[in-house]
Amino acid sequence: MYHKNVAPNDLNAFWMPFTSNRQFKKSPRMLVSAKNMHYQTSDGREILDGTAGLWCVNAGHCRPRITQAIQAQAAELDYAPAFQMGHPIAFEFANRLIDIAPSGMEHVFYTNSGSESVETALKMAIAYHRAKGNGSRTRLIGRERGYHGVNFGGISVGGIVNNRKMFGSLLTGVDHLPHTHNLAKNAFTKGEPEHGAELADELERIVALHDASTIAAVIVEPVAGSTGVLIPPKGYLQRLREICTKHGILLIFDEVITGFGRLGAPFAADYFGVTPDIITTAKGVTNGVVPMGAVFVTKDIHDAFMNGPEHMIEFFHGYTYSGNPIACAAGLGTLDTYKEEGLLTRGSELADHWQETLHSLAGEPHVIDIRNIGLIGAIELEPIKGEPTKRAFSAFLKAYERGALIRTTGDIIALSPPLIITKGQINELIDHLREVLRMID
Repeated sequence: MYHKNVAPNDLNAFWMPFTSNRQFKKSPRMLVSAKNMHYQTSDGREILDGTAGLWCVNAGHCRPRITQAIQAQAAELDYAPAFQMGHPIAFEFANRLIDIAPSGMEHVFYTNSGSESVETALKMAIAYHRAKGNGSRTRLIGRERGYHGVNFGGISVGGIVNNRKMFGSLLTGVDHLPHTHNLAKNAFTKGEPEHGAELADELERIVALHDASTIAAVIVEPVAGSTGVLIPPKGYLQRLREICTKHGILLIFDEVITGFGRLGAPFAADYFGVTPDIITTAKGVTNGVVPMGAVFVTKDIHDAFMNGPEHMIEFFHGYTYSGNPIACAAGLGTLDTYKEEGLLTRGSELADHWQETLHSLAGEPHVIDIRNIGLIGAIELEPIKGEPTKRAFSAFLKAYERGALIRTTGDIIALSPPLIITKGQINELIDHLREVLRMID
């Protein structure tokens, strides 16, 4: 058996995702175990998790209910096909998800990741309009700086340049709204910025250019996470909803990050009081323990497909592992943990302390903006001239050395700790960052 404290003797075979492979393999950072708020490294150090893994471990690490659910399910039913067959736990989990979903969401389609959830939602939107007799509605509208996973549909509607530029012409028939980040007017805002709601009106310009009869859907992250925590201006999402409704365009919220308590409400749709037509989820749906995603849709969208002979497949889409039994068990254990510990709303109790502690970093070296909402935060750093991303990556390395895991994107430090974090641990995390900012060039 492999001993967890012994580093592998060859790191070459694994081509790591979204990683500077050469730098990492010269000086590996190995996590070998975890519990609650902390990782343990191969050299025996404890690392405070400031990012909930990758935005996903909302209930903290190695939680008993989730672990036990996985173990029991693996011993009873390891796999069952999802095509023309079912197993009870997939239906039970779907019902439990709908119980906590925003009002109006009545059906769940399972995937295995946020990227697959996005692809599913985009296909649903186009197929829905065709099923309703509006086959010309095929155009998809994303947003600059948006992140919707890494499959072709997701990077087509997404707007992060480095995720797109090496992969050809991508999907045709895609347009983009402008992003909402305005450093000049909104820097150091606490919560939702005052300026920028009018940017939603750019959708009207796109409608005028292409005509509403060609547009299937608009997809946005309610809070853009992976690009560096871009928080919607007051009234922005409400305005998008109004314009989509006016023109018969579906509104898709990508809640892969914001779902399951990240903002102090079960979903961002609840937090902002805006109901989309489709919601994509993953990450927190199983606490990141087993890969899984889920797409929530309204009754209207689901029922549009339920026509024709009953023996015919209504929607030609799905995955080998859709509704995998062990993933569903992990999901049920996760929902039980969220419910028992009040984690879907706990962020609202910590939000004020999180905000004030995070903003205490204003005035530290290199900091040009701080932004926050719920239990998400970002510290934007002034880039080193001619060396973009280097300053933030240096902060990432220094934080790891000091015992804290942070996330960086460009020259932005992003934070999203597990929802079980205490006020004392928030203070500890920010104190680590304060020292790091004073150490880096």
